[in-house]
Amino acid sequence: MPSSPDHYRGFARFMHWGMAALVLGLIVAGFVMVQEGLPRPLQDRLFVMHKNIGLLVLAAALLRLAYRAVNPAPPLPASVTGAQRRAAALSHLALYGLMIAMPVLGYIRVKAGGFPIESLDAWGVASLVPRSDALANAAKTAHYLGAIALTGLVTLHVAAALYHAFILRDGVFSRMVSGGGSSRGTRSSTRA
Repeated sequence: MPSSPDHYRGFARFMHWGMAALVLGLIVAGFVMVQEGLPRPLQDRLFVMHKNIGLLVLAAALLRLAYRAVNPAPPLPASVTGAQRRAAALSHLALYGLMIAMPVLGYIRVKAGGFPIESLDAWGVASLVPRSDALANAAKTAHYLGAIALTGLVTLHVAAALYHAFILRDGVFSRMVSGGGSSRGTRSSTRA
């Protein structure tokens, strides 16, 4: 179904919500899989899933950026302030940056550490990084810090979306949940 000019198109909405599910799953799995006392078979499954879905997120993030270059985001409602626009732009830039950096750092950590990435190994893809414990440890630390930053940004993104959806009711949230019709301005006329 085609979208109205003030809403994201179907493909953009599909990619957004699909990637949201994958990223949230990776965040949870990433923090759970390193817990002490976790049964080894569960831990192994989580590691395999985390590595391979991380690569899927990398591919999807690059696809989203390419799509976004050709299909710009719909304009924000006029009620969104300049500061909110800048904050949204910076947070989206940081989210995209982390959705690319995290899988790259994970790849470096795994391959430099001498571990497999099952999907790439099955296709015979050679490692792009040398075996190096120092490099693996640096990437592991950066990946962990990135996970903290990504968790914070995702939390902020969700909070801002809910704020726009339930407090401001200004149409920002509806741009990503429907393909047409607008709840834009339902409260903007009552705001000072």
